[in-house]
Amino acid sequence: MPDQPDTQLSTVSDRVARIHWSADLAERGWQAAVDVVRRDVAAALVDHDRVEAVVPADDDQAQRIATWSGLRREGIQRGVGGDRVVYARLVDDVPVHEPGGFRALLNSFLPRKRAISQMLVRDTSPEPRVLLCQLTYKTDWDLPGGVVEVGESPLLAVAREVDEELGLQIPAGPLLLTDWLPPWGGWDDALCLVFDGGVHEPSLVERIVPQAREIRSAEFCTLDEVDERAADFSARRIRAAMGNLGGGPAYTESGR
Repeated sequence: MPDQPDTQLSTVSDRVARIHWSADLAERGWQAAVDVVRRDVAAALVDHDRVEAVVPADDDQAQRIATWSGLRREGIQRGVGGDRVVYARLVDDVPVHEPGGFRALLNSFLPRKRAISQMLVRDTSPEPRVLLCQLTYKTDWDLPGGVVEVGESPLLAVAREVDEELGLQIPAGPLLLTDWLPPWGGWDDALCLVFDGGVHEPSLVERIVPQAREIRSAEFCTLDEVDERAADFSARRIRAAMGNLGGGPAYTESGR
Protein backbone atom coordinates (compact mmCIF):
# COMPACT_ATOMS: atom_id res chain seq x y z
CA MET A 1 0.00 0.00 0.00
CA PRO A 2 1.50 3.37 -0.95
CA ASP A 3 2.35 5.82 1.81
CA GLN A 4 -0.37 8.32 2.67
CA PRO A 5 0.56 11.96 1.96
CA ASP A 6 1.38 14.18 4.91
CA THR A 7 -1.40 16.60 3.98
CA GLN A 8 -4.59 16.38 1.98
CA LEU A 9 -6.19 19.31 0.21
CA SER A 10 -9.82 19.45 -0.89
CA THR A 11 -11.79 22.22 -2.56
CA VAL A 12 -14.86 23.02 -0.44
CA SER A 13 -16.22 25.94 -2.49
CA ASP A 14 -15.16 28.32 -5.24
CA ARG A 15 -11.45 29.09 -4.71
CA VAL A 16 -11.63 27.85 -1.11
CA ALA A 17 -9.55 24.86 -0.03
CA ARG A 18 -9.42 22.90 3.20
CA ILE A 19 -6.20 21.32 4.40
CA HIS A 20 -5.93 18.27 6.62
CA TRP A 21 -2.74 16.69 7.92
CA SER A 22 -2.17 13.10 8.90
CA ALA A 23 -1.76 11.82 12.43
CA ASP A 24 1.64 10.49 11.34
CA LEU A 25 2.79 14.01 10.51
CA ALA A 26 1.61 15.32 13.88
CA GLU A 27 3.47 12.53 15.65
CA ARG A 28 6.78 13.76 14.19
CA GLY A 29 6.52 16.87 16.36
CA TRP A 30 4.75 20.17 15.96
CA GLN A 31 7.73 21.99 14.43
CA ALA A 32 8.18 19.38 11.69
CA ALA A 33 4.45 19.46 11.04
CA VAL A 34 4.45 23.26 10.86
CA ASP A 35 7.16 23.23 8.19
CA VAL A 36 5.10 20.89 5.99
CA VAL A 37 1.70 22.53 6.54
CA ARG A 38 3.10 26.04 6.02
CA ARG A 39 4.66 24.96 2.72
CA ASP A 40 1.48 23.28 1.50
CA VAL A 41 -0.75 26.21 2.53
CA ALA A 42 1.48 28.57 0.52
CA ALA A 43 1.30 26.24 -2.48
CA ALA A 44 -2.50 25.99 -2.22
CA LEU A 45 -2.86 29.78 -2.20
CA VAL A 46 -1.46 29.89 -5.74
CA ASP A 47 -4.77 28.51 -7.04
CA HIS A 48 -7.09 29.45 -4.16
CA ASP A 49 -8.06 32.65 -2.35
CA ARG A 50 -8.54 30.93 1.01
CA VAL A 51 -7.12 27.87 2.72
CA GLU A 52 -8.74 26.70 5.95
CA ALA A 53 -8.27 24.02 8.56
CA VAL A 54 -10.88 22.74 11.00
CA VAL A 55 -9.44 21.01 14.07
CA PRO A 56 -10.94 19.58 17.27
CA ALA A 57 -11.24 22.14 20.07
CA ASP A 58 -9.63 19.68 22.52
CA ASP A 59 -6.59 18.98 20.30
CA ASP A 60 -4.01 21.48 21.52
CA GLN A 61 -1.28 20.18 19.23
CA ALA A 62 -3.44 20.52 16.10
CA GLN A 63 -4.29 24.08 17.09
CA ARG A 64 -0.61 24.84 17.61
CA ILE A 65 0.24 23.43 14.18
CA ALA A 66 -2.50 25.45 12.51
CA THR A 67 -1.44 28.67 14.23
CA TRP A 68 2.27 28.51 13.56
CA SER A 69 1.62 27.44 9.99
CA GLY A 70 0.25 30.97 9.53
CA LEU A 71 -3.48 30.18 9.72
CA ARG A 72 -5.46 32.72 11.72
CA ARG A 73 -8.01 31.51 14.24
CA GLU A 74 -11.51 32.59 13.14
CA GLY A 75 -13.85 31.00 15.67
CA ILE A 76 -15.59 27.94 17.08
CA GLN A 77 -17.76 25.66 14.97
CA ARG A 78 -20.10 23.99 17.44
CA GLY A 79 -21.08 20.37 16.95
CA VAL A 80 -22.96 17.61 18.74
CA GLY A 81 -19.90 15.38 18.58
CA GLY A 82 -17.61 18.12 19.88
CA ASP A 83 -16.62 21.64 18.98
CA ARG A 84 -14.05 22.42 16.29
CA VAL A 85 -11.85 25.46 15.75
CA VAL A 86 -11.75 27.11 12.34
CA TYR A 87 -8.43 28.51 11.07
CA ALA A 88 -7.80 30.12 7.71
CA ARG A 89 -5.33 32.07 5.62
CA LEU A 90 -6.28 34.38 2.75
CA VAL A 91 -4.19 35.01 -0.29
CA ASP A 92 -3.85 38.71 0.57
CA ASP A 93 -3.02 38.27 4.27
CA VAL A 94 0.17 40.06 5.27
CA PRO A 95 3.05 37.53 5.38
CA VAL A 96 3.71 36.20 8.88
CA HIS A 97 7.39 37.17 8.74
CA GLU A 98 6.36 40.85 8.52
CA PRO A 99 5.49 42.64 11.80
CA GLY A 100 1.90 43.40 10.79
CA GLY A 101 1.30 39.82 9.73
CA PHE A 102 2.76 38.39 12.92
CA ARG A 103 0.69 40.75 15.08
CA ALA A 104 -2.46 39.80 13.17
CA LEU A 105 -1.69 36.12 13.74
CA LEU A 106 -1.20 36.67 17.48
CA ASN A 107 -4.33 38.81 17.65
CA SER A 108 -6.39 35.99 16.15
CA PHE A 109 -5.78 33.55 19.01
CA LEU A 110 -4.75 35.51 22.09
CA PRO A 111 -7.53 35.79 24.73
CA ARG A 112 -10.06 38.58 24.45
CA LYS A 113 -12.17 39.82 27.33
CA ARG A 114 -15.57 41.51 27.28
CA ALA A 115 -15.65 44.99 28.80
CA ILE A 116 -18.68 46.66 30.38
CA SER A 117 -18.77 50.35 31.26
CA GLN A 118 -21.15 51.69 33.91
CA MET A 119 -21.74 55.12 35.40
CA LEU A 120 -22.27 55.93 39.06
CA VAL A 121 -24.66 58.91 39.09
CA ARG A 122 -25.61 60.35 42.48
CA ASP A 123 -28.03 63.03 43.62
CA THR A 124 -27.95 65.76 46.28
CA SER A 125 -30.24 64.01 48.78
CA PRO A 126 -28.95 63.89 52.38
CA GLU A 127 -28.89 60.09 52.27
CA PRO A 128 -26.59 58.72 49.53
CA ARG A 129 -28.57 57.68 46.46
CA VAL A 130 -27.47 56.35 43.08
CA LEU A 131 -29.28 56.16 39.76
CA LEU A 132 -30.51 52.65 38.99
CA CYS A 133 -32.20 51.37 35.84
CA GLN A 134 -35.05 48.88 35.77
CA LEU A 135 -34.23 46.73 32.74
CA THR A 136 -36.60 45.04 30.32
CA TYR A 137 -34.50 41.90 29.84
CA LYS A 138 -33.91 40.90 33.47
CA THR A 139 -35.52 41.39 36.85
CA ASP A 140 -32.46 42.87 38.53
CA TRP A 141 -31.91 46.62 38.49
CA ASP A 142 -28.47 47.90 37.55
CA LEU A 143 -26.34 50.98 36.98
CA PRO A 144 -26.72 52.70 33.60
CA GLY A 145 -24.17 51.57 31.03
CA GLY A 146 -23.47 48.66 28.76
CA VAL A 147 -21.01 46.65 26.70
CA VAL A 148 -18.03 48.44 25.16
CA GLU A 149 -17.99 48.02 21.39
CA VAL A 150 -14.94 46.64 19.58
CA GLY A 151 -12.36 49.41 19.21
CA GLU A 152 -14.33 51.78 21.44
CA SER A 153 -12.96 53.64 24.45
CA PRO A 154 -14.65 52.53 27.71
CA LEU A 155 -14.77 56.20 28.75
CA LEU A 156 -16.70 57.17 25.63
CA ALA A 157 -18.78 53.97 25.70
CA VAL A 158 -20.39 54.71 29.04
CA ALA A 159 -21.37 58.25 28.00
CA ARG A 160 -22.79 56.83 24.76
CA GLU A 161 -24.80 54.20 26.62
CA VAL A 162 -26.24 56.74 29.08
CA ASP A 163 -27.26 58.95 26.17
CA GLU A 164 -28.81 56.08 24.20
CA GLU A 165 -30.58 54.44 27.15
CA LEU A 166 -31.69 57.47 29.15
CA GLY A 167 -31.40 60.47 26.85
CA LEU A 168 -28.95 62.12 29.26
CA GLN A 169 -25.71 63.77 28.21
CA ILE A 170 -23.41 63.16 31.17
CA PRO A 171 -19.67 63.06 30.51
CA ALA A 172 -17.85 60.29 32.34
CA GLY A 173 -15.61 61.39 35.18
CA PRO A 174 -12.75 59.50 36.82
CA LEU A 175 -12.64 55.71 36.91
CA LEU A 176 -13.80 54.56 40.35
CA LEU A 177 -13.62 50.79 40.11
CA THR A 178 -12.57 47.88 37.92
CA ASP A 179 -14.61 44.83 38.86
CA TRP A 180 -13.85 41.39 37.40
CA LEU A 181 -16.94 39.28 36.77
CA PRO A 182 -16.37 35.51 36.72
CA PRO A 183 -18.18 33.29 34.18
CA TRP A 184 -21.84 33.09 35.13
CA GLY A 185 -25.12 31.78 33.70
CA GLY A 186 -23.86 31.27 30.14
CA TRP A 187 -21.73 34.44 30.08
CA ASP A 188 -17.95 34.44 29.72
CA ASP A 189 -15.99 36.42 32.27
CA ALA A 190 -15.77 40.19 31.85
CA LEU A 191 -14.33 43.39 33.25
CA CYS A 192 -16.78 46.03 34.49
CA LEU A 193 -15.43 49.59 34.71
CA VAL A 194 -17.42 52.01 36.85
CA PHE A 195 -16.94 55.72 36.07
CA ASP A 196 -18.01 58.66 38.22
CA GLY A 197 -21.08 60.40 36.78
CA GLY A 198 -21.06 63.17 39.38
CA VAL A 199 -23.75 64.61 41.66
CA HIS A 200 -27.01 65.97 40.24
CA GLU A 201 -30.31 67.37 41.43
CA PRO A 202 -33.04 64.75 42.08
CA SER A 203 -35.03 66.36 39.24
CA LEU A 204 -32.56 64.76 36.79
CA VAL A 205 -34.93 61.79 36.56
CA GLU A 206 -37.60 64.04 35.06
CA ARG A 207 -35.37 64.55 32.01
CA ILE A 208 -34.88 60.85 31.41
CA VAL A 209 -36.22 59.45 28.14
CA PRO A 210 -35.88 55.68 28.58
CA GLN A 211 -35.01 53.55 25.57
CA ALA A 212 -38.11 51.35 25.44
CA ARG A 213 -36.24 48.30 24.15
CA GLU A 214 -34.00 48.06 27.24
CA ILE A 215 -35.15 50.44 30.00
CA ARG A 216 -38.47 50.36 31.87
CA SER A 217 -37.64 53.17 34.28
CA ALA A 218 -34.84 54.78 36.25
CA GLU A 219 -34.78 56.07 39.82
CA PHE A 220 -32.38 57.38 42.44
CA CYS A 221 -32.13 54.64 45.06
CA THR A 222 -30.65 54.46 48.54
CA LEU A 223 -28.03 51.81 49.18
CA ASP A 224 -30.63 49.74 51.05
CA GLU A 225 -32.85 49.92 47.95
CA VAL A 226 -29.85 48.94 45.83
CA ASP A 227 -29.47 45.82 48.00
CA GLU A 228 -33.15 44.99 47.47
CA ARG A 229 -33.33 45.61 43.71
CA ALA A 230 -29.92 44.74 42.29
CA ALA A 231 -28.24 41.35 42.03
CA ASP A 232 -25.95 40.70 44.98
CA PHE A 233 -22.77 41.11 42.92
CA SER A 234 -24.09 44.36 41.43
CA ALA A 235 -24.95 45.69 44.88
CA ARG A 236 -21.45 44.82 46.10
CA ARG A 237 -19.94 46.59 43.09
CA ILE A 238 -22.01 49.73 43.70
CA ARG A 239 -21.07 49.85 47.38
CA ALA A 240 -17.40 49.33 46.49
CA ALA A 241 -17.56 52.19 43.97
CA MET A 242 -19.32 54.45 46.47
CA GLY A 243 -16.67 53.62 49.05
CA ASN A 244 -13.92 54.63 46.67
CA LEU A 245 -15.16 58.10 45.72
CA GLY A 246 -12.14 60.37 45.61
CA GLY A 247 -9.79 57.51 46.39
CA GLY A 248 -8.37 56.66 42.97
CA PRO A 249 -9.16 53.57 40.87
CA ALA A 250 -9.75 50.37 42.85
CA TYR A 251 -10.08 46.70 41.90
CA THR A 252 -12.58 44.07 43.02
CA GLU A 253 -13.73 40.64 41.91
CA SER A 254 -17.49 40.23 41.79
CA GLY A 255 -17.69 43.30 44.00
CA ARG A 256 -15.40 41.85 46.68
